[in-house]
Amino acid sequence: MAMTSRFLSRSAPRQLYGGKAIMQPEQTILARSYAKEAAPKALKGDEMLKNIFLEVKNKFETAMGVLRKEKITIDPEDPAAVSQYANVMKTVRQKADLFSESQRIQYTIQSRTQNIPDARTYLLTLQEIRIKRGLTDDLGAEAMMMGALEKVEKELKKPLMRNDKKGMNLLMAEFDKVNQKLGIRKEELPKYEEQLEHKIAKAQLEELKKDALEAMETQKKREEFKDEEMPSVKSLDIRNFL
Repeated sequence: MAMTSRFLSRSAPRQLYGGKAIMQPEQTILARSYAKEAAPKALKGDEMLKNIFLEVKNKFETAMGVLRKEKITIDPEDPAAVSQYANVMKTVRQKADLFSESQRIQYTIQSRTQNIPDARTYLLTLQEIRIKRGLTDDLGAEAMMMGALEKVEKELKKPLMRNDKKGMNLLMAEFDKVNQKLGIRKEELPKYEEQLEHKIAKAQLEELKKDALEAMETQKKREEFKDEEMPSVKSLDIRNFL
């Protein structure tokens, strides 16, 4: 077990705040919007930095408190282990007041697009966000959405601006048709978000497993560990290393 202890210093903390997963972009691009956070009160530089540090520190300590209590099995191939890990991370987010992945994407979309005046630039920005986050568009949703926009602009005989209520209503109607073709139902958005978090949980467990194996392989090359048998990754208890 000695050879496994260092992998958590590389892996566990970053799982609290990141990790890429493959998903369908229509599950986020066409998802419901989240309420815009209130603008923070203006603070002096030192006071602002102090508050930011304390907030991050408190969130981290809260998250680590949850991880010290919950058993995590590093077995990304076991659906039960993935579900358990997803539930643990959900508890971490709720208690530490952290965004879920879908909420982070929605916040990014909202902050990056709020001052964009036209629909075409808006859609292109969504595409840029998707690519930068390492998400895939396996169903071709973006091409269908752009096609819907071109149809509306052809009917209007001008570029569609986002403050054009009539034009935007036409576009939303076309987007509803896109959703229907893709089998996306607005009332099932919570299910799509849950599926996304499940995929992320699996991806993060795979990353933890990879890091653990790499750490054990590195340690095994050292003279004092050459005769030590490498344990199964899924037998490790992360709580012993926190």
